Amino acid sequence: MLETPHVAVGAAIAVSVANPFLAIPLAFGSHFVLETVPHWNPHLNSELKKHGKITKQSVQVVIFDSCLALALGSFIAYQALPNTAHALTIFFASFASVLPDVVEGPYFFLKYKNRLVMKWISFQKSIQNDADVVLGLSTQFITIAIALWWIFG
Repeated sequence: MLETPHVAVGAAIAVSVANPFLAIPLAFGSHFVLETVPHWNPHLNSELKKHGKITKQSVQVVIFDSCLALALGSFIAYQALPNTAHALTIFFASFASVLPDVVEGPYFFLKYKNRLVMKWISFQKSIQNDADVVLGLSTQFITIAIALWWIFG
């Protein structure tokens, strides 16, 4: 799944569960639940194996999605101000929701090979529910919409 839906759900959890000791682990756990929802995302591992590098198009998708996710998480956290503690909980829950993907970044973008990261990538791939682009992006837009409704509705 792209990062933006993960962040939207992680932030929604933190908005609803202000206790950081609950919100952050729940946001982290939500990552694995969302991976089971049919979705589309660039297949970085397949591209790396097939072409020896990640395609320019996939890099562009990753950059755009990561910037959008960061902006969304920051915007939602900002809405909690002046309650700094709650804003930080939202921000860190947003980060926790994408942490399972973040740890893969050095492997894909810096060519850092590590046995533990390779096992992690294999695990994440085993729980992903891939779908074609139309269905896969639709489920992600719906996920974002529901999370935003949950937050602002």
